[in-house]
Amino acid sequence: MEPEVTLNRTNFVTATHPCYEIDHFYFILTKTPSIICVLLYMFLMLLSVITICGNLLVIISVSYFKQLHTPTNYLILSLAVADLLVGIIVFPFSMAFSLSSCLYHEGVFCKVRGSFDISLSSASILNLCCISIDRYYAVCRPLTYRTTISCRVIVIMILVSWGVSVLIGVSIIIAGLNNDKCEERCLIDVLLENTIGPLLTFYLPVIIMLCIYVKIFFVAQRQARSIRNTTCQKTKSGATVSKMERKATKTLATVLGVFLLCLTPFFLCVTFLPFSYNSVPVPVMETLNWLTLSNSMLNPFIYAFFYSWFRSAFTMIISGKIFQGDFTNSKLS
Repeated sequence: MEPEVTLNRTNFVTATHPCYEIDHFYFILTKTPSIICVLLYMFLMLLSVITICGNLLVIISVSYFKQLHTPTNYLILSLAVADLLVGIIVFPFSMAFSLSSCLYHEGVFCKVRGSFDISLSSASILNLCCISIDRYYAVCRPLTYRTTISCRVIVIMILVSWGVSVLIGVSIIIAGLNNDKCEERCLIDVLLENTIGPLLTFYLPVIIMLCIYVKIFFVAQRQARSIRNTTCQKTKSGATVSKMERKATKTLATVLGVFLLCLTPFFLCVTFLPFSYNSVPVPVMETLNWLTLSNSMLNPFIYAFFYSWFRSAFTMIISGKIFQGDFTNSKLS
């Protein structure tokens, strides 16, 4: 590695990670961890356990109870699988090879960690994009919803989401490997990792989802006004269905909002960092990175808060009731 590049990287360091020390301009795990370091890792391990357990509850609930076998919940299941893998793979990798150390010395494990991180983040946002499409047809085109959003269509959506995510992860690894050898191509790889990648995997899908949810909001408002102006029993029955769909849309829009709050700061920082002369303190980058990962922990709590049937399912699973008999056809209140 050229001294000039090393010098630039060391100038970039403005603070240190509590669990790392600088040795010849590289971050290495300290041999004598401080109390802050121990508490930090205990906290991160707790986040990982909560993420794994929470998303396992969602996966078991949707898989076990037939009442939850709906197109929307299958997409939620796919999202929970992505969040579960974050807890199982990305959390331990991020604790062993933190963003602080990988910023200045990218080894093979750092590239693997980054690949899984980006792949699973892409899987989450693409699944959310599919969920927004599902909600659009459920609220805006309810008469054609069941025929348009079939199980076959849902399976295709899920396969495409995961296929594109894996492709993105592999591309990131290839671009990272080129960085070790490239001279003229380094700028291309930086643009791929810091500009083109975030644009295609984050900003563009987010814009699409926001447009869809704005459209859904106006349609739902129009439906609400129509419902208030009608009194016939038939319309009341339809109003109940419409109300349920709007509640589901509100819940999933909340999931999207939390997702944006957790991921947007990090993506903005990554996108504009190469074009800025000002350094970003290591603790800030580390905090933003863990904020993105914490999103995988929050979704199960959102479902439990908004959906009574998810709360009932979680209670039956945690209490062990599902192991005492066949409750697959249970009516979840």
